[in-house]
Amino acid sequence: MDFGIALASNLDGWKTVKRAEELGISHAWFYDTQMLAPDIFATMALAAEHTSKIKLGLGVLVPTNRIAPVTANGLATLNQLAPGRIIFGAGTGFTARNTMGLGPMKLREFGEYLRVVQGLLRGETVEWECDGASHKVRFLNPEFGMVNIKDKIPLHISAFAPKARKLTAEIADGWMTFLSTMPRALNEANQIASSCKESGRDPKSLYRTVFTLGCILDSGESPACARARAEAGPLATVFFHGLVESTINLQLPPQIAPLMEDYRRLYATYRPADARYLQMHKLHLLAVRPEEKRFLTEDVMRMTTFTAPAPELVERIRVLSDAGYDQFTIQLVPGHETALERWVGLFEKV
Repeated sequence: MDFGIALASNLDGWKTVKRAEELGISHAWFYDTQMLAPDIFATMALAAEHTSKIKLGLGVLVPTNRIAPVTANGLATLNQLAPGRIIFGAGTGFTARNTMGLGPMKLREFGEYLRVVQGLLRGETVEWECDGASHKVRFLNPEFGMVNIKDKIPLHISAFAPKARKLTAEIADGWMTFLSTMPRALNEANQIASSCKESGRDPKSLYRTVFTLGCILDSGESPACARARAEAGPLATVFFHGLVESTINLQLPPQIAPLMEDYRRLYATYRPADARYLQMHKLHLLAVRPEEKRFLTEDVMRMTTFTAPAPELVERIRVLSDAGYDQFTIQLVPGHETALERWVGLFEKV
């Protein structure tokens, strides 16, 4: 099994990526969230310049925020800096669009966008829709050596719904998901395998990556201790964010349901009233805001994050590997990058 790290796109993130490479980590993924962090292509370029082996992935780019030729150019530029080490991760949008009050893009538009970007990266002349008309576009002088479209840039898709998984099985090199609970992660592994089989594809030919946030607890340490809340808590709060914005009425466990109702009341206080997402998504997956700390109970931390003593986490990762996941990736929270050393020590026991 491969092991990766995920980072907010900090300008000094290359330092953590360089250290991860030295410790044997295979992948580093960067979040594309324009209203939260610096530009992903700038931060990945710095990481490419300071490393030589580790694979660098967009985890994930949201197509609506950049036109397809611009994305193709950014990828080809990174590929010139780090030939064969760049991964095009893409999704219909959660964080990057929600921070601007937008929902996920339509799957048909998503598939068309990927078609254009992939065609351009293959050196093809492709039809591209813009301003209500179709235009032929291609890289005009790749042979000049300023961009690299010779080395393949694999496509990895973040997909959860059945139609998105079907598209992934049909066109992608890899699939990505975010882990909160183990049962859900195992169910998703079965679902993407089924999508591959329905498309006539061997599931083992699709590289599968699971992302999460967590904390390796010392003996006797609580899942709701200050260190766990700092390292893993941002994922727990995203659990509440997702439920607030969801139109699906989930049956929550009795120890969680009252907290969710309390969070809805908190959400109702956010201003401006027509853009409450501006407050709710502040520090999204980066840190826990002061007013959210009371929601990080032991039950919530256990249920929504990868937090437990080392032996339990080792066993969980082994179960994920047996379920077909090829890579386990842990996000390192800004200001707590030193947790990398602990995680590498844990990975060595898997």
